[in-house]
Amino acid sequence: MSPIYLDHNATTPLHPEVRAAVVGALEIWGNPSSTHAQGRAARAAVERARRQVAQLLACDVDETVFVSGGTEGNNLAIRGLAELARQTHGAPGHLITSRIEHPSVLGAVDALQAEGWSVTRLPVAAQGAITPDALAAAMQPDTRLVSLALANHELGNLYPVAAFADVAHAGGAFMHSDLVQAAGKVPVDVKALNLDAATITAHKLYGPKAVGAIHIRQGLDLAPLIAGGHQEHERRPGTENVAGIVGFGVASELAMASLGEDAQRLSALRLALETLLLQIPGSRRHGFETSRVPGTCNIGFSGARGDRVVIALDVEGVCVSAGAACTSGSLEPSPVIRAICEAEGRTPAEARDAVRFSVGRATTAAEIEHVAKLTAMVVARIRA
Repeated sequence: MSPIYLDHNATTPLHPEVRAAVVGALEIWGNPSSTHAQGRAARAAVERARRQVAQLLACDVDETVFVSGGTEGNNLAIRGLAELARQTHGAPGHLITSRIEHPSVLGAVDALQAEGWSVTRLPVAAQGAITPDALAAAMQPDTRLVSLALANHELGNLYPVAAFADVAHAGGAFMHSDLVQAAGKVPVDVKALNLDAATITAHKLYGPKAVGAIHIRQGLDLAPLIAGGHQEHERRPGTENVAGIVGFGVASELAMASLGEDAQRLSALRLALETLLLQIPGSRRHGFETSRVPGTCNIGFSGARGDRVVIALDVEGVCVSAGAACTSGSLEPSPVIRAICEAEGRTPAEARDAVRFSVGRATTAAEIEHVAKLTAMVVARIRA
């Protein structure tokens, strides 16, 4: 029996049409910066993909910059906006994020703090809630940048980013949002969200790994993280990954075409799985009940450590996770779940009990029932 893959928040399998596009693009071997015929063919392929990605974000084509993925994108956007603010005001200022952001966001923020920025990491309320009022209370006269995700990578929670942006802009700050877990799952319109910068990546929407993009609002001149080239409007030097970018474009187009259908189907599968898992004694949901991306649920099983449940399910042929893939080697409990447990008055030990299940396009109803039965068996065995 083939493994049952329920870890789509970590990465998604390559869509067959994307695979074909990537393979075909490998034959476009010219350098996109070259002016001869082979170079022009490569440039045309890159710009076609840029249009496809821009359509997914509902932004202008020249506001879209290709990068290597979500981690680089978050660093370029956050550090670029911070540097722009520092140049404008003549000194580092204050930055606001939250305790439950992706490690790449928190890493970029930590680096800025080491360079003299003051940082507020918003706490979360029960279920991981963050409100515009909480952001407004944290704003200071020198707040220059706010970075809060649209969808949380472990919980699937959706947040009121447009309202966050209103608060940030009213205080004179830039607004960045990590859209990695939202793009391709829910409609994303960076202009309606009123964002100055945003980040997405291909491998979360059935595209290739190691390619992503950032949206930079027109008129903002972000400094690159690295030097030595004029590519991507001098914001991301280095020869473009043509094959990966082509695959990203096709994946974006496919995601837009099936967005409504996918959301309806994945929501139904997620609900069925969650209903069955919550029938296991001592289980609880982490995160919002309704306002979240279609395919994600995070369940804690009291008395059964999440990492042990993940390993036991893997032995049974089921792929799930206990937290963000970027920190899967850590023995510490997930910072996201730890923050929620603190807000809900739970013990540190309970923060270790979380398991993230994320369904995808190929997931079937039969697999959901099978996984629920296996999980009940595994949890009972670990508790014993």
